[in-house]
Parts: sequence; structure tokens; C-alpha cells
Amino acid sequence: MSKEITSQVTGAWLDGHDVGERKFVKIGFLLLENGETLPDITIAYQSWGQLSAAKDNAILINHAMTGWSDVTSWWPNMVGPGLPFKTNKYFIVCPNVIGGCQGSTGPSSIAPDGKRYGSRFPIVTVRDMAKAEILFSDAIGIKKYRLAVGPSLGGMRSLEWAIEHPDRVSAICTIGSSAVATGDQIGGFSVQIRAIKTDPNFNGGDYYEQEIGPIEGMGIARRIAHLTYRTESEMDVRFGRQMQGDETGRYAVESYLDHQADKLAKRFDANTYISLTSAMASHDVGRDRGGVVKALESINIPVVVVSIDTDRLFPPRLQVEVAELVPQAAPLITISSEFGHDGFLVESEAVGAAIVQALSII
Repeated sequence: MSKEITSQVTGAWLDGHDVGERKFVKIGFLLLENGETLPDITIAYQSWGQLSAAKDNAILINHAMTGWSDVTSWWPNMVGPGLPFKTNKYFIVCPNVIGGCQGSTGPSSIAPDGKRYGSRFPIVTVRDMAKAEILFSDAIGIKKYRLAVGPSLGGMRSLEWAIEHPDRVSAICTIGSSAVATGDQIGGFSVQIRAIKTDPNFNGGDYYEQEIGPIEGMGIARRIAHLTYRTESEMDVRFGRQMQGDETGRYAVESYLDHQADKLAKRFDANTYISLTSAMASHDVGRDRGGVVKALESINIPVVVVSIDTDRLFPPRLQVEVAELVPQAAPLITISSEFGHDGFLVESEAVGAAIVQALSII
């Protein structure tokens, strides 16, 4: 039986950041896709509501890349009494992914030799993350979820659940996501990773004992990423050529991007940014399964696919592909938003309605 950890695990890159109450569970080791083994894994998680006596009311939330186990912090107006994820009806669970920096085993964690993994942390894929979530579910005693749901990276993991573990979930809902990473996405991811690795303070990934880590490099990566999360029209209407007005000679949009970078630096680790971004680049449900079409056509549980019409990171054609190829897919739900990929965070009412619809088909 897995041993639950009751003390909060924090590192130098988490100290001082209140992410709410979390629980921790050991899930043992995991054989990764690349043949390496990640030993003695800890998963941080948070839950809401009560698990029924029959253990048949659990919902798994697969968080987005820079999200974490506290869903109420990064996905507002979704979890609670009377909200789409009704805590008076369902047991809501959200684990932090392996490779993360919010309590689950990741690059900043202590390795078996007593030192932080740093550059030694193995490459993990989306498929590895889903396998770890299975072990986590076993550890907390959940054999089957009513729904696995997630946006972006979370949607990728939900698809892996539907393909590889259909006996463990009744249905999935994927939001602003895809069946495979595109060349455009991989190109953007690679530039972000290079920005971090070329920071003078990166030190090959072994910067945890330094006074300053690769904060500037991660900030540049976040600025690049954030532009793909929003839309060209929003940036122009909201900021245009407006100057900041603080006599620094900066455009207002620069100040906005600086703010986004600074916020992330307070709660995220640069190695984790690389690890999770690399995992997203690796995403391909068709790998070793005969291709994307064959993999999607093999799904035998209901799938609800949600698209955001202005998403330029995960353009709607990627969700259309999933909805058209999965045999039991519901009609594609398209959300109209001015905010691009971040529409899954902003359009609470429309996204909530999609969640309710997904739960209604089970």
C-alpha cells in the first residue's frame, strides 16, 4: 500500500508561495517511454467534495502546463457547489504532473542520492504523465473516473487516458488541445527552451545552489508563449502603440508581458518549464499505434471536444480532427472568444456549459 506523505514538500523555488493545502502520495517507480526509470515518485494533489461509497463519482482534472493541483487558483469559477464541477455531487481530483514544480517529482526534487535532479531529470512524455496518473489513481483508491478533462496539455493527457486506459474512465473532455503537436508548435516550443538554456545562470540545468537561477531566460520564454496564448486583435485593441507612461520608454504591451513573466517567476521552475514544454512537443497519440487516424478511431468511449475559434496555438482544425475521427465523439463545441487559447480560462460560462454537457452524456 502506498505511503501518504503528510508534510508539505517545498524547494527553494517554491518557498513563500501559498498554493493552498495539498496532499502528497508515493506511487513507486515508473518505467518511462525512453526506457529510463524514474524512482520513488511523489505526486502532489488536491481534491474537493466527497468520494461516494461506491467510488463512482470521481472526476479527474488534468491541469494545463503552468497550472497545478489547486484548480481553484488557475481555473476560476469551475469548482464548487453550483459550479460546473459540483463539489456537492462529485469528487474532484487534480494531481500535479511528474516533471512539475508544485510538489510532484520533478527536476527540482531531491533524487535518491540526496541531491536535486537538475540536469539529470529524465525526459518525460505526455504518455508518461498519463501512466503516472494511473498509478496515482491506484494509490488513492480510484479505479474509474466518470470524466477526465483538461485544457491544452491537460487535453493531451485526457486523450491518452481514452486511448490507453479506456477501462479507467467513462468519458473525456479535451479543451483547446490536439492529437499531435504541430510543426508550428514544436518550433515555438524550441525557441522558448533555447531562451532558458542560453540564460547565463542556467548552468546546464544545475542552478539550484546558485543565488540566481535562469529567471531572465524563463521570462523571455513566457513572453513568447503568452503572445501565442492571446490574439493579435486583442494585443492591438488593448495596447496598440500606447506607451507605458512611466518615462521608461517602454510600450504598454512590453510592460504587460513583463508582468506575465514576473508572475510566473514567483511560482515556477525553469527546468520544469523545459520538461513540460518538451513533453508537449513529444505529443503524438499515433506514435507506435499505427498513426493518428488509427489511434483516434480506436477510442471506444464518449469524447467531448471543445475548440476556441481564435486559438492560434491550438487552431480549431486540430480539434475538428479529433471530433471527426473519434467514433463516439459528440458534435464539436466551438467557443467564441476574443482571448485566443486563454479563452479556456476567461470564458467561464461557455467552458462551464461544455463541462456540464460532457457530464450529461455519461
